[in-house]
Amino acid sequence: MFDGLTERLSGVFDRLGGRGVLSDKDIDEALREVRVALLEADVALPVVKDFISKAKEKAAGESVIRSVKPADQVVKIVYDGLVEMLGGDVPTGLNLALNPPTIILMAGLQGSGKTTTTGKLALRLSKTERKKVLVASLDTRRPAAMEQLATLAKQVGVESLPIVAGQSAPDIAKRALTAARLSGYDVLILDTAGRTTLDEAMMSEAAEIARIANPSETILVADSLTGQDAVRTAKAFHERLPLTGLILTRADGDGRGGAALSMRHVTGLPIKFLGAGEKIDQLDVFDARRVAGRILGQGDVVALVEKAAADLDAAEAERMARKLAKGKFDLDDLSSQLSQMQKMGGMEGIMGLLPGVQKVKKQIAESGIDDSIFRRQQAIISSMTKEERKKPDILAASRKRRIAAGSGVDVAEVNRLLKQHRQMADMFKSMSKDGGKGLARMAGMLGGGDMARLKSLGGGKMPAGDPNATEGQGLSGLPGLPGLGGGANPLSGLGGLPPGFNPFKKK
Repeated sequence: MFDGLTERLSGVFDRLGGRGVLSDKDIDEALREVRVALLEADVALPVVKDFISKAKEKAAGESVIRSVKPADQVVKIVYDGLVEMLGGDVPTGLNLALNPPTIILMAGLQGSGKTTTTGKLALRLSKTERKKVLVASLDTRRPAAMEQLATLAKQVGVESLPIVAGQSAPDIAKRALTAARLSGYDVLILDTAGRTTLDEAMMSEAAEIARIANPSETILVADSLTGQDAVRTAKAFHERLPLTGLILTRADGDGRGGAALSMRHVTGLPIKFLGAGEKIDQLDVFDARRVAGRILGQGDVVALVEKAAADLDAAEAERMARKLAKGKFDLDDLSSQLSQMQKMGGMEGIMGLLPGVQKVKKQIAESGIDDSIFRRQQAIISSMTKEERKKPDILAASRKRRIAAGSGVDVAEVNRLLKQHRQMADMFKSMSKDGGKGLARMAGMLGGGDMARLKSLGGGKMPAGDPNATEGQGLSGLPGLPGLGGGANPLSGLGGLPPGFNPFKKK
């Protein structure tokens, strides 16, 4: 999300960074380019005008022109403006009632991803908030809508209201409320019917359900890919329903991000979550400061840490830490690390959260680096026998040919993997001889017991006040990736990838 805007703004700030002192003309030119970038990102014109007006006011005078680092001052002004545009520090979490059940009403147009988002939200509430959740489909018009929600509920491990044929949406809502109260549910999520376009019948039905349910949260689910149409939809719903927040779906496919940047300003409603992918667990909490940091190419290290904490297998990480402490690292261990990385969203999912990666995104794309490399490496390891994975030294030429044929690669790729593994194993063996200090430090991160240390991996130049801003060593890039330079592997400790591990570098 925001790829186009990020690339455009990065170019503006790079040009400013090469100048020691900025003139009024420099600042005006920069803000003019920022204005064009926002308009190209499909941000509503009134929002852009207000943003630029406030930015000019802050940038005026000696504070920026005579600043020690004037370019950084401009970045800070744009960052603060983006944060304000996106909702500032207003809490965006769900209002969970003190006296359960909390009623959450989901509204939106057909095709916006409302039912899938209901399943995602149910999973988040049950897994993260430890709530007992009941979901109910009130969509009596769309074929198999109720069955779809029931299937999703089973998939995420929550209960769904039994389907009774012939009931109207208001009657289903009443039955769901009774079931939630009698069975002691903490949260009831009502998935209402949608239409391909706004119409009076849909609005009247949704308003009637809202009157019956008296929900704590009435959330509009909107497709971010529709841009300003999503903003107009939100305004229309808000006029008839007491909306309390928004969830934008398909945010991962929206390269412009105009809807997200306009929603708060135009509707006054907070964005609660972003649907970040098709998988049932891909629902991200919306945080204005973190999103603003990502727009400015500074990544989102906090999100990366949260992803690591949520997706990594703690027991497997502890087992790995114990093995590494003894200087042992076989091909099964390497395969495990590749699997952990895939769980965290693969190459694209992780790289998108790392500071500074946006600037070399094009070079990375041109180099052909993607998750297929991990899959091929795992295929190579899977084509080995158990003994070969434990003792790779026994792999003679004939065995390598068999493995290459079994995994669909050439022998040279098998050799590269074995060489990479040997270098990593030697490194761990060496590290285990220094009293175990380096491995102990890594073990703490692998075990997930020291999230503060994981957060300290965040680096880059972040505007003051941003949650990604940290002191100490920054994320200096995957060694061997074009344009990123060398340095410590930023993925070390996240999923057990060891320092120096680079599956791409050809030796």
